[in-house]
Amino acid sequence: MATKNLIVDDKSFDISYEIINPTCTKDIIFLHGWGSNKDIMKNVFSTYLKDFRHIYIDLPGFGKTENKYELKTSDYAKITDAFLKLLNSSKDVIAGHSYGGKVATLLNPRNLVLLSTAGILEEKPMDVKVKIALSKIFNKLGFSKITKAFRSKDVNTMSENMYATFKNVVNEDFSSVFSNFLNNTLIFWGKEDTATSLESGKKISTLIKKSTFISYDGDHYFFVKNVKDISERIENGIH
Repeated sequence: MATKNLIVDDKSFDISYEIINPTCTKDIIFLHGWGSNKDIMKNVFSTYLKDFRHIYIDLPGFGKTENKYELKTSDYAKITDAFLKLLNSSKDVIAGHSYGGKVATLLNPRNLVLLSTAGILEEKPMDVKVKIALSKIFNKLGFSKITKAFRSKDVNTMSENMYATFKNVVNEDFSSVFSNFLNNTLIFWGKEDTATSLESGKKISTLIKKSTFISYDGDHYFFVKNVKDISERIENGIH
């Protein structure tokens, strides 16, 4: 593991990262999902795709990369792009899981790999809708402290700037971003995924013109048990 400091828009970041197969000339960059970290991706993929230099990154606010700012997905893409330039990365392949898939798409790699990516707005359950409505009412009345009671346990562990960041990114509709992505894309999905539904994956595959869609038995982390097949498809499916 290593860190590199960079400054983007007057904001300083110490990016934690790890490189596997450092002498390889083709790159594959792995971007984790929200609330996750680089180790999850590394533990799954590090022994595969041996012809590639693997770059595993902790996005700001996750793993061992701190974040002191309120960010948007466009900021994450800008920060990651600046970091990859420090490593002289060619962006041959970028693989993104869940939220990382949104960042990966904005980075416009030659080959995009999406693993149950976020970005398609889905219908929220009624209890979630009620919580959101009540939170808005209390905020307007000046009772913002009360709205914390409506946050999930995961959200309660976030710092205030990461909670602000979460609110910025959670309801983004990336349909137009996917439609405008013109490069080769491989889309992998878990059939039993409840975080990002199979229907969302199918919709993304219709939006991205040069895409191939493959689904597997499994949930949001389906790729853990299907890494061998996914890796082979990446090796055979990239341009």
